Amino acid sequence: MTPEEQLALLYQKFPEVNEQQREQFAALWELYTDWNSKINVISRKDIDNLYMHHVLHSLGVTKMLHFTAGSHVIDVGTGGGFPGIPLAILFPEVQFTLVDSIGKKVRVAQSVADSLGLQNVTTHHIRIEELREKCDFVVTRATMLLGELVKLTRHLFSREGHNALPNGIIALKGGNLEGECTAYKNRVIVEDLYPFFSDEYFREKRVLYLPMQ
Repeated sequence: MTPEEQLALLYQKFPEVNEQQREQFAALWELYTDWNSKINVISRKDIDNLYMHHVLHSLGVTKMLHFTAGSHVIDVGTGGGFPGIPLAILFPEVQFTLVDSIGKKVRVAQSVADSLGLQNVTTHHIRIEELREKCDFVVTRATMLLGELVKLTRHLFSREGHNALPNGIIALKGGNLEGECTAYKNRVIVEDLYPFFSDEYFREKRVLYLPMQ
């Protein structure tokens, strides 16, 4: 599937995006392919699937929640900016803090945000346990097991909530999550991304929510 065909699927799923947002999504292709020629931000075997496997997957967070304007979201282990950059495009009135312990990947995320003119993105080259900010939600894409994520981020959550769900963790994950969710089985919510996204890639992809207030 070509990048243009992948983009068409994205716009079909999110018809509310305006012209500026479409331009920003379209610009991701050149930005990430250029960076990927210098730094292995995305697997070089997978860069052709940028929109399907990375951008659209990042937007799978919306299967669980659409963030309210004025919310603050921290992307833990953002790498080159996923899921934070696509979400920041989709939610321009939400503040996103992108955090990673690998400096060169943080520089990519900041460069992409700057190139797109995203005023709602800040980045930090720091270990998440050292970050001293308060947020409504932590988002992440397959960075670590849920128990470890809870331990390292519990200090980040604001007591005040602004959204339809209480403040907490929203994680994009794949495969069987039963083992890592056992300790939180009475609180955790897991939603399949397929057929919300109809491509076969998403058949084993899930989005997980755990309240932390």
